[in-house]
Amino acid sequence: MLCAKPDDRPPGLEDLPVDFRFCDAAGLADAVRGAQGLLLWDFFSTAVRDVWKDADALEWIHITAAGVDTLLFDELRDSAVVVTNARGVFDRPLAEFVLGAVIAHAKDARTSFALQARHEWRHRETRSITGATALVVGTGGIGREIAKLLRAAGLDVRGAGRHTATDDPDFGEIVSSAELSTHARWADHLILAAPLTDATRGLVDATVLAAMKPDAHLVNIARGPMVDEVALLDALTTHQIGGATLDVFDTEPLPPDHPLWDAPNVTITAHMSADVVGWRDELAAQFATNARRWLAGEGLHNVVDKKLGYIPGGQ
Repeated sequence: MLCAKPDDRPPGLEDLPVDFRFCDAAGLADAVRGAQGLLLWDFFSTAVRDVWKDADALEWIHITAAGVDTLLFDELRDSAVVVTNARGVFDRPLAEFVLGAVIAHAKDARTSFALQARHEWRHRETRSITGATALVVGTGGIGREIAKLLRAAGLDVRGAGRHTATDDPDFGEIVSSAELSTHARWADHLILAAPLTDATRGLVDATVLAAMKPDAHLVNIARGPMVDEVALLDALTTHQIGGATLDVFDTEPLPPDHPLWDAPNVTITAHMSADVVGWRDELAAQFATNARRWLAGEGLHNVVDKKLGYIPGGQ
């Protein structure tokens, strides 16, 4: 069965020998009864926990997102239901978005747009990204793709994760994300690409922001709650840091009266950093491949450790 918004159903599933029941979150309770599999196409939906008592035959949930924080709850973690995610689909698009954000910040694109809107010709100097430093928080597939692309563009990159290393092939050095305030002072660009867990919630707080360079740039393409938004707003308005590119927020959509809209040197996008043309087709094809494995009794790809909240293997 499948949970999706009525006007947004996945393409290309017609050939699967599966009896699909299409529903939205409001209809999930009825549709999930007797269902063995659940495709969460509406990947921000938290409806599963509300209908858990009705999921009497569920064996497998696939969520079309890399992060599973909106899905997991205690009863699901403790159950035998297998959870898989969309790992791999978003790696390159997210890395391209981050590279674009780094370049836009270095080239002061915000000022250029503002000057153009005023028809004002003003010559000025901008910065090169060659030799700039980037600390990528999150050493899984997304973080690694970001590191590879930034290195190719000439940046000096390090990673921050749960485990440290001195000879990592993608990051060179991996420092402890638990000691982010110590390591943040090194970076021109602090990039958040880790899953939202108990360990990463509120990771970028006032202490980390105070440790950053006064011209440093924060990029968040992970999850909004990884950043203390009150502390970030203060750091931006007092010019404690140089700017931020934010694609995710505590509350989404970001309320029209939220002060971050008007904070200095901030670029805001609508949780779209991974959404490139054709992404829905790729998500549907990934699910179809896993569904065929499931029907054949084969092991599934991208199985999430429900206790950890991500796929083991480096985060």
